Amino acid sequence: MKNCIVFLLLAFVFTSCIKELKSDVVSISDRKILINKNPYLIKGICYHPVPKGSDSRDFSNLKEDLALMKEAGINTIRVYEPIEDVKVLDAMDKASMKVIIGFGYNQGGKNDILSGTFIDYVNQFKNHNAILMWELGNEYNYHPEWFENDIKNWYAAMNSAAKMIHNTDKNHPTTTAHGELPDALALKMSSNIDVWGMNVYRWDNPEEIFSQWKTISNKPMYLSEAGGDSYMTITKAGFEKGKNEKAQAVATSKIVKSVFSNKEISSGVALFSFTDGWWKAGDNTIQDIGGWAPNSSGVPYDGAPNEEFWGIVTIDRKKKEAFGVVKELYLKEQNN
Repeated sequence: MKNCIVFLLLAFVFTSCIKELKSDVVSISDRKILINKNPYLIKGICYHPVPKGSDSRDFSNLKEDLALMKEAGINTIRVYEPIEDVKVLDAMDKASMKVIIGFGYNQGGKNDILSGTFIDYVNQFKNHNAILMWELGNEYNYHPEWFENDIKNWYAAMNSAAKMIHNTDKNHPTTTAHGELPDALALKMSSNIDVWGMNVYRWDNPEEIFSQWKTISNKPMYLSEAGGDSYMTITKAGFEKGKNEKAQAVATSKIVKSVFSNKEISSGVALFSFTDGWWKAGDNTIQDIGGWAPNSSGVPYDGAPNEEFWGIVTIDRKKKEAFGVVKELYLKEQNN
């Protein structure tokens, strides 16, 4: 009898451990992203931390960054390339963050779509609790020259990659970060994309894209990039030329409010970005004015992206005015 009791206790402990190790199930239902069958709203941030003087991603400041993200009510981190260090993913998971892992098309055979090595990464990390979605490409529709000047080549590759993911991972959706609203060709050729991310820069008001999406698709969508920078190239719309955190804060507030006012269509937003990137426009030891990005004329409020000024914190992790806006709106949504 005593042996039976011991066996039952061991079985209970073993079963409990298995349950603890089991990762969340991410799925979709109609226009919603679900985690363990509960609707999930992305209160996200794009994250590519590059230190001063470097042009390479570095997670040495991760502990402080995650603390700031938690303070701001962020629940989702979008990265542009896979995170290979499991300790980084573990830390994100411990901070209750979900991660959207991005795969590039041609990255020299390293976790990329062209070589097929991306699926090795999926297989390695598909049971990690931090994973929210697998993202294929970032604004590739703006670059047909990368695909023999025929964007259909990209859509075919993307759709095939998404199918490969479906075949090996039943617990996480596929997504893409499309530049703006996808057209009929993109939708027709990409049936294996479960959630459409869209990088949208329509001044400070993305409102129309939600009704536009509603008319062309029944799938979930979210804004994979949106926001504004903290430098004004010219004086415009009541904002002075030069460093201008107020312009960024006002634009961020209006954009996030628009997203959260359309939750019947939108699954949230990943604001661009967490920290300023000094590596993007010139000398990576200083913060340069300038930088260019495709279809960036809709950047508030000067129509110029000023690539090194997009963080809601500076490269030294000083909070900008936009950080306070994000904190207020993300935490408010958390309490609704």
